[in-house]
Amino acid sequence: MGRGTGRATQADVARLAGVSQATVSLILNGGENGRRRVGEQARQRVLDAIRMTGYVANPAAQRLAGGRTRIVGVFTYEPVFPRDSRDFYHPFLIGVEAQAEALGCDLLFFTGTPSPQGGQRLLGDGSRRLGIADGCVLLGRYDDKRDLADLLDRDFPFAFIGRRESTAGPVPYVGADYRTATREVVERLFALGHERVGFLGDLRRDEPSVDRAEGYHQAVRAAGRRPVVLDGTGLSGGEALDLLGDNGLTAAVIWPSGLAPAIRAAALARGLSVPGDLSLAQLGDAESETPDDVEWTGFRIPREEMGAAAVRLLYEQLVSAAPLTADALQRSLPCTVLTGTTAGPPTASAPGSPSRPPSRSAG
Repeated sequence: MGRGTGRATQADVARLAGVSQATVSLILNGGENGRRRVGEQARQRVLDAIRMTGYVANPAAQRLAGGRTRIVGVFTYEPVFPRDSRDFYHPFLIGVEAQAEALGCDLLFFTGTPSPQGGQRLLGDGSRRLGIADGCVLLGRYDDKRDLADLLDRDFPFAFIGRRESTAGPVPYVGADYRTATREVVERLFALGHERVGFLGDLRRDEPSVDRAEGYHQAVRAAGRRPVVLDGTGLSGGEALDLLGDNGLTAAVIWPSGLAPAIRAAALARGLSVPGDLSLAQLGDAESETPDDVEWTGFRIPREEMGAAAVRLLYEQLVSAAPLTADALQRSLPCTVLTGTTAGPPTASAPGSPSRPPSRSAG
């Protein structure tokens, strides 16, 4: 056994098998070429010795030697480790785990370092701990562009769950086609007879929000209507309902989705009907999935499929004989548009009152 560690070493395996330590290393890291060079009898003796000693290769050493550890790192930019089965990020991680298992890979969760600008960074301390993994899957609504640039500069294989951009080059990602899904939802609201359909939500410039906003504008332009873009940041359900009424809206698409149930609850508390007095659509699954009996109009994000596809994309980078093209590195999956029961033809004027304060319209 290794001196003072109680753990078997390659030298222990070599002595028991009657071969050199270099031969053991060649069998462990040399693949088919190593098997041919060593011979089947020596290889079998080494494998028997490994079983007898319980030797486990050091993954970091294998990585430094140019081999693969078959370890996939996972890093999240928000505290998204599932608290329960209804957590928004849980399906992403289910897909990651299932695909890693199918490929015979293990998962290793990396923790981040606090950034002075807020949030977490994967490489904020300049750490080289990523070297223990073959590559890394990243997820979270907000990323750190410095991390993306550093990973691209290091040529370290990774895949982001969600569309991301970097000035350093093409970011490998598997995203959801929010533009198309949002456009189709807004088109349906116009087809139901709504003259004014608003966009209420987070107006920050992260890629998921930008894609949804662009899909909304595409549908509004195609319908020959005027966009009504409203800032919903920090609003309660009642405040958001007032904002919709002040702008004379009979329908709205909502992002982030967690605000939509609060608006519906406020409308019902005031004796309004949803749909009827007001039609609402969620632009994606709720951030925190609370079971209820409402079938929401909007779309469903293929979260589990995105997690699995991100691991496959990472694997393809590892085994490809040549670097993947930008098109091959960036993939988008369709969302499932849901008819739901929260949108219908307008049957009354939008909720509103001239006595309310001016709206916070951004468009």
